[in-house]
Amino acid sequence: MHYGDKLFWLSVVIQRKYAQICADFDLTPAQATLICAVRNEPRQMADLATSLGMTKNALSQLVDRVTRLGLVGRAGSGKDRRVVLLSTTPAGKILAEALYTAICTRLPEIASDLDSDDQRDFERVAGTIADTSQLSPLNSTPSVAPSVVDGPSR
Repeated sequence: MHYGDKLFWLSVVIQRKYAQICADFDLTPAQATLICAVRNEPRQMADLATSLGMTKNALSQLVDRVTRLGLVGRAGSGKDRRVVLLSTTPAGKILAEALYTAICTRLPEIASDLDSDDQRDFERVAGTIADTSQLSPLNSTPSVAPSVVDGPSR
């Protein structure tokens, strides 16, 4: 198997595990990603669309679904009426924190069959990739981001 093939299958393993965790919270992966992205502070919809690799229209539809679930809310910016801020509701904050904890606890299970040295190496490499990616909060706004595809609305 070529390196690209291995990365492809690794992405499938990660996406499947993530989807399983999200399903335990009765959320689609896109819904879970949205509430986790705004769990700590409000985010501008335009910036969030860029970060998640979504069109503004697709993000708006996703936000509509998650708003109907009572998990996020929209608010205008006092400085610019064109800016829409997203934040979790109190119920959304509780769910987002529980979900994020589950993700951080259970997603590493994908490496559970590795020996302890390989697990440390995997963690180090994954950390380096995440820290240097354009999606890292330490870096500037991404110019290219992965797309997030929402499953059926709930």
